[in-house]
Amino acid sequence: MAPTIESGGALESNPALLSNMWAYAKTWYAARMTSNADALALADPDEQKAALKQAEQDRRTAQKRADAYASTAQWIADVADDVSLLDVLHGWCSSCFLVNEHRKSNRPVGQVPVYVCQGCGSPTLPCVAIGCDNLAVRDRGAIRFPQFCAEHRHDIPGFEKSQGKYGELHEYEEFLQYEKPDLDKASKIAVGSVVVLGVAVPLALLAAPAVGGAIGSLGVFGGFSGAAATSHGLALLGGGSLAAGGLGVAGGTAVVTAVGAAVGGALGASVANAYLREDKSFGIELLRPGNGGVPVIFASGFLTEGKGEKWAGWKAIINERYADSPVYRVRWGAKELRDFGILGASAVGKIGGVAATKTAAAVGTKAGAKFLGNVVGPTMIAADLAKNPWHVAKSRADKTGVIVGDLLARTNADSYVLIGHSLGARVMVVAAETLGTKPDGPRIQAAHLLGAAIGAKSNWDALTAGVDSGVFCYHSTNDNVLKYVYKTAQAGETAAGLVGFSPVATKLQNIDVSADVKTHFDYLDNVQLA
Repeated sequence: MAPTIESGGALESNPALLSNMWAYAKTWYAARMTSNADALALADPDEQKAALKQAEQDRRTAQKRADAYASTAQWIADVADDVSLLDVLHGWCSSCFLVNEHRKSNRPVGQVPVYVCQGCGSPTLPCVAIGCDNLAVRDRGAIRFPQFCAEHRHDIPGFEKSQGKYGELHEYEEFLQYEKPDLDKASKIAVGSVVVLGVAVPLALLAAPAVGGAIGSLGVFGGFSGAAATSHGLALLGGGSLAAGGLGVAGGTAVVTAVGAAVGGALGASVANAYLREDKSFGIELLRPGNGGVPVIFASGFLTEGKGEKWAGWKAIINERYADSPVYRVRWGAKELRDFGILGASAVGKIGGVAATKTAAAVGTKAGAKFLGNVVGPTMIAADLAKNPWHVAKSRADKTGVIVGDLLARTNADSYVLIGHSLGARVMVVAAETLGTKPDGPRIQAAHLLGAAIGAKSNWDALTAGVDSGVFCYHSTNDNVLKYVYKTAQAGETAAGLVGFSPVATKLQNIDVSADVKTHFDYLDNVQLA
């Protein structure tokens, strides 16, 4: 629920101020509502002690974030309350990524100048790059380092190009090339003491005027003000534990709501850019040019990334259904998938984690279930979500889906077919949801999800909104990876790849392939696309 403004004078129309104030209220409330009840209900003393410790840490983290939002709101109010009507600059804003009027704040003599963007309300100041007319985000306090705009910080490829399209999907790399040098990085290296700044990065990002409130208002925390977001803030979504200033497991899919209609625009470009800087393995590779068919994009998932031939096991299943289509492969999360693949290695000695998991998952016995539940399970439900291989891989899948959705929104194609297996299916679900927020973007002709590593029950309106033909969920009750590993990691949640989506809608079709698919690794060889 968004806040209601009763009065506020000139400040009530400042999105950055309102966003940070609302974030402060939510996190302040969260700090006081975190209870010890669940911890005290645990029978095991060791588990109870750990849970109580975690609850206290969550309270401290929420209060720390609340304090940061309060300080940011006060800073914005101080500079925005008294601005000049005569001393005005016009240029691209590094907070809302739009060309706006920036009015100078009447500050005491001797202070570094502060301007206020009349679009998003964020404090700004001129970029120090020679000949640059853009405005940089103005942080609180004294300025110890030169301030550069989003272009010269490499937050976005370029202000103007980030608003537009680039043609065909395989041209995305040229679109992502930066137009200006990274002067921010060069200046900090020259100063030499940037390490000190790096220690407080999460809090510094949260405290940035255009960032703090936006993050605090995302997803489980409530609404979102697009004008108050930047790539820095959105990059924290799903990245890092709560203690580190991130949103932990809650943030992954929330970014879809955050980006919203900004997909295909500068804000979407900043999100994609921030995520791509995290995942150097990301890429979209054209495997076949096609002959007039609807472009097909596929993504593999955990434990199933093929080696050798680029198509791996995908060629037969795609050729049978989409023989004339150009085919693209999404490469993503190499490190996350590798870490997840070896999660059981230390527990099973010389037996590799992937091999052991495959063996146990393929055997529908109590012994297999015991291995998956007692060895793999605890590894994936570690207290520190930032180091938990399952949650890190899942978060990466969500982020990858956002990148794919934004890149598709910039192409000239009318429609696409999305195909994914396991966490790759999760990538495609998020991509479809992201693309569905852009009214004039390409449509999804069909989405084929094999053994989808995503919860079975939800409101799937966002998934089907941008789909013309249907979303086909191929599920198998024999999939022990989803039955045991996924369920353990997700605290009892059932995967759609195990039982199908619910509730079923007109465009959402569940296809039971249990008779042909006996393990999590059998889908590509035994499924015929609808």
